Amino acid sequence: MKPRELVAVAEVPGGPPLRLIRHAGDHIIMLERNELMSSRMSGSEAALATMACERLAGRPAPHLLIGGYGMGFTLRAALGALGADARLTVAELVPDIIDWARGPMADLTAGCLDDPRVALRIEDVAATIAAARGVYDAILLDVDNGPDGLTRPGNDGLYGPRGLAAARAALRPEGILAIWSAAPDAAYTRRLASAGFEVEAVKLRARANGKGPLHMIWFARKR
Repeated sequence: MKPRELVAVAEVPGGPPLRLIRHAGDHIIMLERNELMSSRMSGSEAALATMACERLAGRPAPHLLIGGYGMGFTLRAALGALGADARLTVAELVPDIIDWARGPMADLTAGCLDDPRVALRIEDVAATIAAARGVYDAILLDVDNGPDGLTRPGNDGLYGPRGLAAARAALRPEGILAIWSAAPDAAYTRRLASAGFEVEAVKLRARANGKGPLHMIWFARKR
């Protein structure tokens, strides 16, 4: 068995560091002992974008906010699903993640950050959301392993009542808040509904071929 190779370490404001690991040609981003994402399991992260775009069908010049960049699965899928008139804002808190995307993971990135439809912001996605009013057709969140601040405690605010109210205010009418999770959470489904969203909870496999562990995506439409 090939050993795992530590490629780089990134400091996370207010949280433990992230480690970029290479193993048998795959890249893995680790948080302590938790595997946050892997290049061998990207299906559900891509589906976060493609399924959100399906629910935006017919909207002219849609504007999407993606937080955070991760390995770029969601961004690349959104670029492939949207037309030339779309705009995509990517909010990534950790600058080293973007350095990895342009460095050791450049082949995986495939130039998506240089697409003219993309605007990159190195900042907390919560701040990006809080500064917006009726700006986005969709907000796509994949910054933790679910609706809690695993990556850093400060992310808890994204998923509570204030964070959901801010996301709702940042969306255009009938806009969609889409949240990726490694596991279901019935209480969070109820919380989204209480925050004024029409909620669709979708279970799907981690891999694009329909295999791997079950993940969850909430598609919460602004009522």
